[in-house]
Amino acid sequence: MIDDWIFYLFAIPAVFITAVSKGGFGGGLGMLAVPLMAMVISPVQAAAIMLPVLCLMDLVSIWGFRRRFSREHLKVLLPAALAGIFLGAMTFDQLSEGHLKLIIGSVALAFCLIWLVEKISHKPVSMKMGNGYFWGGLAGFCSFSVHAGGPPLNIYLLPKRLDKGIYVGTTILFFTVVNYVKLIPYAWLGLLQPGNLKTSLFLMIFAPIGVYTGMYLHKRINDSVFYLCCYVLLGLAGTKLFYEGVMSFIG
Repeated sequence: MIDDWIFYLFAIPAVFITAVSKGGFGGGLGMLAVPLMAMVISPVQAAAIMLPVLCLMDLVSIWGFRRRFSREHLKVLLPAALAGIFLGAMTFDQLSEGHLKLIIGSVALAFCLIWLVEKISHKPVSMKMGNGYFWGGLAGFCSFSVHAGGPPLNIYLLPKRLDKGIYVGTTILFFTVVNYVKLIPYAWLGLLQPGNLKTSLFLMIFAPIGVYTGMYLHKRINDSVFYLCCYVLLGLAGTKLFYEGVMSFIG
């Protein structure tokens, strides 16, 4: 188990923010956990520690949004995500984290820019965002690598303008399946080591607190504010990934 107190200065807020985001805002800030923890440990170890914690968050979250999800979209997204997880596992040793962060960060920021232009001009931007198979596969692939499946999933789901409860429930069910499936290749790759699991067990204490905080806020925010929060979270996460992707090549 990690015993460096500096690690927990980053890890505890990372877990809490991720849980709040997952419990009430569609998981937009979930991808920030690994980058925060990676400031003091390796990104691979950070991802391994976070996965069991995310699995607990999913169990707590899914109860609060049970029966509230889009079966239509999940039929497309989940099979594609499983294929993306498989691809991520097979390319684990060759994967460049910098390339992945740069691509996903760029796409997330471009999507937020389109939304901002639409808000300012009051006119929709004509643009084909691709289908659910593409974004579901990309979400599974990125979720396996650095738990950064949120932006690809949001890029597909946000324009659907689902009821906020259906939207959050759909993302929760999607990542519940994705995260539990990821346990198999993570174990196969030797990432779920006893020390990492002990650290995960300690951090799990803060997961339910954050999830219920997110649920509380979710019920008290109207749809317009809710979607504004989702786009802001997507923009923050995209900025973080884009910056880290660029720095990985010039740093």
